[in-house]
Amino acid sequence: MNVRRLIPTATLAGAVSLGLVALSACSSSDAADRTSGDKLAVTASFYPMQFLAQRIGGDHVSVTTLTKPGVEPHDLELKPRQTAELGEADVILYLKGIQPAVDEAITQSGVRTVVDAATLTTLEKHGTEVGHAHGGDEHAGEEHAGEEEAATDGRDPHIWLDPVRYAEVAKGVGAALEKADPDNAAEYRKNTDTLVGRLGELDTAFKQGLTDTATKTFITTHAAFGYLAERYGLEQEAIAGIDPEAEPSPARIRELETIAEQDKVSTVFFETLASDKTAKTIAADSGLKTDVLDPLEGITDKSKGDDYIEVMQSNLAALRKALGAK
Repeated sequence: MNVRRLIPTATLAGAVSLGLVALSACSSSDAADRTSGDKLAVTASFYPMQFLAQRIGGDHVSVTTLTKPGVEPHDLELKPRQTAELGEADVILYLKGIQPAVDEAITQSGVRTVVDAATLTTLEKHGTEVGHAHGGDEHAGEEHAGEEEAATDGRDPHIWLDPVRYAEVAKGVGAALEKADPDNAAEYRKNTDTLVGRLGELDTAFKQGLTDTATKTFITTHAAFGYLAERYGLEQEAIAGIDPEAEPSPARIRELETIAEQDKVSTVFFETLASDKTAKTIAADSGLKTDVLDPLEGITDKSKGDDYIEVMQSNLAALRKALGAK
């Protein structure tokens, strides 16, 4: 562990009040002299990584996130101060392909322990395709291909919306924290097991709640729910690609209207951190309802829950209602 960057609790509290962080100047040979008040400094790229760090790290970590509440992660641009402070972390947790600016800064940070969640599970391409299952304009999704798709070779990076894959990532994060801070390894292992258990319960709730539905198709703002759809036998139809701000083509809008009629879709979902204009327009033109399906890229006052578990439970309730679950 890079003990030089450990932040004592008292120092951290004083630093926050001054808007500064005082870093200890000890070397790695001082590891044996660590006190119980020292915390591992963990920097998370955005909320799904922050949640894992906080739940697994518990009282032994000090977690900061590069993406503040209310900021759309895909659009994040780092300030010079953030880029500089990134190098002061003991551990960086991120997901390559979601935030190009973060990916670039991390490669220059020099931090020894960098955990890319994309390497802890299997990524697939299904979530980035638009209009693939119902024919239509074969080029409908091409205009939405952005830097995120290039960074992941076209694979869908939204792995956290599948509780099973997210549990795999949690195990990898737990192992990384154990290695970075062996003195508290037992605590990290215990917290990881607890979180994996909660994610298992969430997976069971989704399986049971979405087994018997009137339709399997849902329309959402951007293609964030490919893994969730695949896991629970649903069909995601996204207005845009993996970039929530991308504008759909007229052909794609016509295709969605046809799909809604054929598949008895009742609801067009929008989300909390991106514009709801297009979703509401499509819903109005097709006589459909609207509701929120949260891709959990950040928690704000508008979120239907205080953390990942609560918001995912709200997503399940919204899906059950929209799909006509029995």
